[in-house]
Amino acid sequence: MSAVDGMEEMDTLSSVHRGHRERLRRRFLQEGLEQFEDHQVLELLLFNTLPRQDTNRIAHLLLQRYGCLSAVLDADARDLASVPGIGEVAAVFLTLIPPLMRRYLHDNATREKMPLNDPYRTSRFLLPLMAGRTEEVFYALCLDNRCQLLFPALITHGTVTDALVHPRQVVETVLRHKSVNVILAHNHPSGILQASQSDVNLTLMLQRILLPIGIRLVDHVIVAGEKTLSMASMGFLGDQRSGEAGFMRASEGQVREVEAPEVVYSPHWPADAPQSMRGEWHLVPEPAAAD
Repeated sequence: MSAVDGMEEMDTLSSVHRGHRERLRRRFLQEGLEQFEDHQVLELLLFNTLPRQDTNRIAHLLLQRYGCLSAVLDADARDLASVPGIGEVAAVFLTLIPPLMRRYLHDNATREKMPLNDPYRTSRFLLPLMAGRTEEVFYALCLDNRCQLLFPALITHGTVTDALVHPRQVVETVLRHKSVNVILAHNHPSGILQASQSDVNLTLMLQRILLPIGIRLVDHVIVAGEKTLSMASMGFLGDQRSGEAGFMRASEGQVREVEAPEVVYSPHWPADAPQSMRGEWHLVPEPAAAD
């Protein structure tokens, strides 16, 4: 093959790639992503960082290696960069998508500046914040006296199954942000919506520490997938109208509903809140210690 023939073949391939890219872009603008295959979504993303490569082939390589679209986007950037044809720039771009999505959803959910004064509103705030996370994270939502958000403080993040939380970190954080109320929240990346005895113990211990310094722990919400559990709605945090703390009666195993229209944070879900967001309560006992 002569040099001229080689250049003509390259021009032909380049023209084919350009046509394919333009068709995908136009289709996205007309139809959205709903009918796209996973490899086509990856191609659209890769167009932005790989202007001269066969992105169809690379997209298929990525799916073969990681199995699905979400696994590709959750992969480590250094591992992604080792896939033939990807490189560092494209790898960083792909790993930017999940945190960018969380940032967008969180910003969209908080634009109204609504008070986090019941489990439904709290869940609406937390679901975007936790979306797509592959590690367990623990937040303290610092609130004013009307349950308006002052600051969503990330206390710690851990492995897929565990995030170590030190009470001192929580106390220092809520004091630094001049909180009057606080909501604790953590996620279960496994998607299993269950609370352990450790979750309950930590909640009641923090309530016991915060109450004497004038900070009310109004809820602890667990997020798994698109469902949430509210410890306040299950009665673990006590009667917020009377000021009776949950730790004062937790050992009695009582769970009760209270009508408290005058309290800032109502433990009740609004009647119009979607049932699909609420999880069923499961308390998982700690495994017995080995002899």
